[in-house]
Amino acid sequence: MTGRPDTDAAGPGREAADRQRLETLRSEIEGHNRRYYIEDAPSISDAQYDRLMAELQAIESDHPDWITPDSPTQRVGAAPLDHFATVRHAVRMLSLGNAFEAEDIVAFDERVVSTLIGSGLLAGPAPDDGTDAVQGALPLDAEPAAATYVAEYKFDGLAVNLRYEEGRLVQAATRGDGAQGEDITANIRTLRSVPLRLQGDAPAVLEVRGEVLMTRADFSRLNEAQTARGEKPFVNPRNAAAGSLRQLDPRVTATRPLRFYAYGWGQIQDGAGTDLRPRPTHSGMLDWLAGFGFAVSPGRALCRGAAELLRFYENVGASRAGLPYEIDGVVYKVDDLRAQDVLGFVARAPRFAIAHKFPAQEETTRLLGIDVQVGRTGALTPVARLQPVFVGGVTVTNATLHNEDEIRRKDVRIGDTVVVRRAGDVIPEVVGPVLSLRPADAQVFDLLAVCPVCPVCGSAVERPEGEAITRCTGGLFCPAQRKQTLWHAASRKALDIDGLGDKLIEQLVDSGRVRTLADLYGLQELELSTYPRMGRKSAQNLVAAIDRSRRPALSRLLYALGIRHVGETTARDVARHFGSIEAIMDASEEDLLRVPDVGPVVAASIRRFFAEAHNREVIAALRAAGVEPQADAAPAGEKPLAGKTLVLTGTLPALSRDEATRLILAAGGKVSGSVSRKTAWVVAGEEAGGKLAKARELGVSVIDEAGLRALLGI
Repeated sequence: MTGRPDTDAAGPGREAADRQRLETLRSEIEGHNRRYYIEDAPSISDAQYDRLMAELQAIESDHPDWITPDSPTQRVGAAPLDHFATVRHAVRMLSLGNAFEAEDIVAFDERVVSTLIGSGLLAGPAPDDGTDAVQGALPLDAEPAAATYVAEYKFDGLAVNLRYEEGRLVQAATRGDGAQGEDITANIRTLRSVPLRLQGDAPAVLEVRGEVLMTRADFSRLNEAQTARGEKPFVNPRNAAAGSLRQLDPRVTATRPLRFYAYGWGQIQDGAGTDLRPRPTHSGMLDWLAGFGFAVSPGRALCRGAAELLRFYENVGASRAGLPYEIDGVVYKVDDLRAQDVLGFVARAPRFAIAHKFPAQEETTRLLGIDVQVGRTGALTPVARLQPVFVGGVTVTNATLHNEDEIRRKDVRIGDTVVVRRAGDVIPEVVGPVLSLRPADAQVFDLLAVCPVCPVCGSAVERPEGEAITRCTGGLFCPAQRKQTLWHAASRKALDIDGLGDKLIEQLVDSGRVRTLADLYGLQELELSTYPRMGRKSAQNLVAAIDRSRRPALSRLLYALGIRHVGETTARDVARHFGSIEAIMDASEEDLLRVPDVGPVVAASIRRFFAEAHNREVIAALRAAGVEPQADAAPAGEKPLAGKTLVLTGTLPALSRDEATRLILAAGGKVSGSVSRKTAWVVAGEEAGGKLAKARELGVSVIDEAGLRALLGI
């Protein structure tokens, strides 16, 4: 039974009745979706809901021309996509700065208050000269110098932007790099918590921003179903949500229990293209969005001053385990939108908001053994092999021990019960042992006793004086270093061999086909096409890319060799000084020290590299394969950054790290990987880390991408 109107009348009367019933059903079904997925207050049973949906599908089946993209029946998913198209955001999607300590929040509040008092938007301390207080200050009910914030949950999901035009969903995109993301419209349409058509009087353009996530209960049910089908269960709700939303087949997304919570907005315009701000406060804007049918953070609150923010944080932390979804902290935003405008942004993060993250999660488990991994530069890194433990949302079986000195400092022994820490996407680490649980047979780890030679190639290992890392001396000869060295050599900053990815490199090395960098230049299209996922066209493109790299700039070749301590800038300086690879190979340490900014450590590293016979053999083989490095162009004309050293940190809005580096080098500047008192500027982007903190500590000037462009005159 579908419950369709009981009439046999044909013609306009029946059609009008069907049309009216269709609109009624669509409205009822979307209302039930809202009550179930947004308000958590279902008003009918699943069976009743299914009957309504069946009736709607029957009417649309009789009248296929009545089907619209915003019909509830269209949430089942469209045909699979070949790939995700790219969407450029009309308004950049920002990220937030992070805070972990109470002192960080106090400092954040002090900066906000100070700026707003200076702008006249917040009443400062009462004047003592008989004059009136600042006019036009925000109306406050209590003490004057206190800013008002919206505090809300920091959901642990995937950030997306939903674009509505004339009240209808027309596009959805991931955050991506903030400037552009992936078009996931077909997948978002399958989420019943996302309105396909807005309620009420919507503006001509409305972009709603929020988080797609999966509740703990839904995640458990999904994994039960995965296990019942003999499929691998998901690791945690966040990964399940992100993976579900980025399916190329929207029909798969439609089967996943995803929910959307709005926390902000992007572009809002009226029919004339004028930007709108419908409410004066952030909290008011969230209420406005809720009126259109969006779920917003249910735990949000207005807080005045740092003390109330910290109290909110403590209360949420205490109740966190009982929430239906995962959160990894709370977010504070200045409520008044005028104040947000005054506070502005730094790089790609707002000054008016901050994320207060919960502490890293820790668990205890047993240290079963310590393995040794060999990295690209030959570094021997001890890695803890652990009894599996679930911490920070994932099952951890390995964790870094950093180096032998750290193992001794922490007094970690094989057989110990150890504390394992993981925060967000940070690599798990062993914090230390639980000494009260140490067994009598716990073993002290001695790296040189376990690995007197390289565990991969058998070459001698050494630990240079004053360094914490023990290294294999095998260089290009060591297979463990070979894969990473080849990947480095093929990278954009080096030989720029497009199409030579890590998977193919692994296959080429494991099969024995490629042992040195020179072997790449003997690869043929026919043999490459026999490797997995390498069709004829891909093989053809790769061979062409390899051929294009036969005449690299000398600095690129030198950088591609992966010599320790030789980065892009040093490689350029050395190449310009000597002019040929042969001159560099034959240079003494004294000769190398004559290159500007090359010190004893770098000079010794270059000399040591070319003193190895097998490394010189690789250069000879490259020349025999037709690789002819070209002399780097000497700097010419006036350079605006001549003699200046800059440090890049974080992600810039428009320029990639490579592009920014090339522009700085072309302007005569140098790019360093560390901040010192000699640094002229630190260029800070989104998620800038320790380098930004170091710059502030040393008093080094910090600029954003706009500041860099001003220096470059572009």
